[in-house]
Amino acid sequence: MHNTPITPQFTAQAGTIIGRADGPVLRATGIRYARAARFGLPEPEPTATKPIHATAPAPACPQLADPRVDQVMGDLFAALSFDEDCLRLSITLPADRQPDELLPVIVWVHGGSYVSGAGDLAIYDPATWVAEQRVVFVAVTYRLGLFGFLGSGGTPANLGLLDMLEALRWVQRNISAFGGDPTLVTMFGHSSGADAIAQLMLVPEATHLFRRVMLHSAPLGLTRNRQRMLRAMSRAIGPLPSTASTDEVLARENAVIKAARWQGLKSGMPFGPQYGAAPLPPETAIDATWTAVAPHIDVLIGATAEETRFFAVIDPTFNWLQRFPLAGSHLVNLLTRVTSRRIYLGPAQAFAEHQARAGGRAWRFVLTYQPPGSPFGAAHVVDLPLLLGNQASWAATPLLGEANWEEFDAAGRQVRQLWADFARTGTLPAQVVIPGVLEVQKA
Repeated sequence: MHNTPITPQFTAQAGTIIGRADGPVLRATGIRYARAARFGLPEPEPTATKPIHATAPAPACPQLADPRVDQVMGDLFAALSFDEDCLRLSITLPADRQPDELLPVIVWVHGGSYVSGAGDLAIYDPATWVAEQRVVFVAVTYRLGLFGFLGSGGTPANLGLLDMLEALRWVQRNISAFGGDPTLVTMFGHSSGADAIAQLMLVPEATHLFRRVMLHSAPLGLTRNRQRMLRAMSRAIGPLPSTASTDEVLARENAVIKAARWQGLKSGMPFGPQYGAAPLPPETAIDATWTAVAPHIDVLIGATAEETRFFAVIDPTFNWLQRFPLAGSHLVNLLTRVTSRRIYLGPAQAFAEHQARAGGRAWRFVLTYQPPGSPFGAAHVVDLPLLLGNQASWAATPLLGEANWEEFDAAGRQVRQLWADFARTGTLPAQVVIPGVLEVQKA
């Protein structure tokens, strides 16, 4: 006689939500937290009058394909659809949670230079972390690129950030129905997702929406003095009729990206939050605002030791340099060190030190792991499989080279424990070293 899995049902302010059991976890996926017309402000989703069937993944925001990334990451979107109506979130929680148990909440904001990615990619599956560490995990999908982050000709800027704020408000109203503690929300982001979280710390209501942040590979060295680039991008949009198809908007986005190419390092991430446009303060007020919020939000921030080697491996220009056996390799290594420090490592250190000086708690980490047999070394993204996904989802990428998964996952178990401890308590030891993998230090 086989036991039929119980269909999980959650009674929340949003309505009755029907999820699914999946081994050691329960999932409620693709839940709408807001609606928005194209280039319109997000409106919170009202309470549903009928049960919400939350069993399909959230659709991804429509986006341009990047063949350079695809050759490394594989077909990440095989199980997902694309839809402008993408303001959804997905929740994963331990299947054995007790009725009166409230667990720490981790809200995931994916990266992708503000133009690609989705919350429910298989490489971001939190099931192992959730089951091991007894946390509630919320993955947020939001608007990207021209749909969410430029703003021009009357279109609001920062729509993607405003989407995230609506998701966080939804979490505050509803997460207790899934066993999550709304007073113990930690935001976790990678790359542009980490940058977005750092910017959300500047929003007046931030301290009411989340208590801690875990920022991986935030490109904080690219976020300021972007006005000239933004003007060039806005000019490239041109008139865009309201009847334009999704493909036409993406074609215009491609033209906008090309217009930014001559703006130096910043053109590597042309889209992003704009200071002085709701909900962010003007650029002149950033540091003072982070100082004011520092005592109220705990920070864990860091990067990989060779962040930009990811781009060096996939970019044809760097591949061309590598053909010069000695000089080419030395030049690529030098460029990797300089740009990794300039865009990621230096700003992460400065952010942590600023947080500590302002009376807040901060820890800084550097991922040093270099997968055997991989050209990427300790590059961008190599940190994520320590926390998210599984052997099957990461096997489609060459990032981990010839790494032994059992050994790698043993290190991952230690990282998952540390990060969950931080989400629970807001504190870590003054110094932690996982040899050959990770170094953590209090600021």
